[in-house]
Amino acid sequence: MKKLMIYGATGYTGRMIVQHALEARLQVIIAGRDREKLAAMSSDLDVPFRAFRLDNPVTIDSGFDNIDTVINCAGPFLHTARPLMEAAIRKKVHYLDVAAELDSYQIAEILGEVASSAGVMLLPGCGGSVAMLGCLAAHAATRVNNPARISLALHVTGTMSRGSAVSAAENLSTQCLIRRNGQLMESESGELQEFDFGKGPKACFPVTLPDLITVWKATGIPDIKTFVHVSGEGFPQGNLADLPDGPTAQEREASRYQAVAEVLNADGETLYMLLDTVNGYSFTALAAAEAGRRVLAGECRPGFQTPATLFGKHFAETIADTRITTSDALR
Repeated sequence: MKKLMIYGATGYTGRMIVQHALEARLQVIIAGRDREKLAAMSSDLDVPFRAFRLDNPVTIDSGFDNIDTVINCAGPFLHTARPLMEAAIRKKVHYLDVAAELDSYQIAEILGEVASSAGVMLLPGCGGSVAMLGCLAAHAATRVNNPARISLALHVTGTMSRGSAVSAAENLSTQCLIRRNGQLMESESGELQEFDFGKGPKACFPVTLPDLITVWKATGIPDIKTFVHVSGEGFPQGNLADLPDGPTAQEREASRYQAVAEVLNADGETLYMLLDTVNGYSFTALAAAEAGRRVLAGECRPGFQTPATLFGKHFAETIADTRITTSDALR
């Protein structure tokens, strides 16, 4: 039976992915850097574990022995994506992750050709906002003739996990990127833009999301902007190490996510589409486990892929009760 390694398994998101993967009856090996935590988790769940750091390629290669697919959920991905992708290529293991930072996608772009030659798939963002927004954008792009521009806005609610907060803090930047005429460039404007997530317009601020890369790859739309509206507690203050692991099941249940795609075509017509789904952490864990299951079953393609290009535009709608709706007509 093919084996799925989940690296970063003892973290908040990692534990949820492991649980869903076991419920899907996948052959799971948990992995990460903390041997003590892994041993305890291994004993609790009756699954094998491997403990290894990422500073030695030989050690990583040994950790990848007899593995078919790896899901990396160990952030910050700025530090973990490249060594694990490079090892995956050397060992011919398909690589998936749940990164929300741009770094993982830029590395996948760089290594994509080498991975393709090795018959290895690189699928960063197999869960989370990249899967949500990618599928939403793919739906919108197919409903518009000659789409020329797309703006994507994500409504983030509830509290952040400690790992997400640490990763976000390491990636804080005043630079905001957009894609214009197919090229990534710095935005000349930091102006807020309003989007309606279903309960009236909300002011959203421009941010650099990985979808600037993945939506371009999936749809070919040359002009892309990404925005976020945060409700709830927002970014945590104080010592991030003191934060709890993440929101409770009840908190996740009370904090659903939404996203909007606004597509303009060459004739000046605009289409609006809305995605409504479970909390982002719940979606990420469910989608990552499902992506792992499908890849183990043979659904893969060498090189750099996105959830929308690999699994199709309906992938997000297979996760929990995710719904994608559209306005009645172009405006």
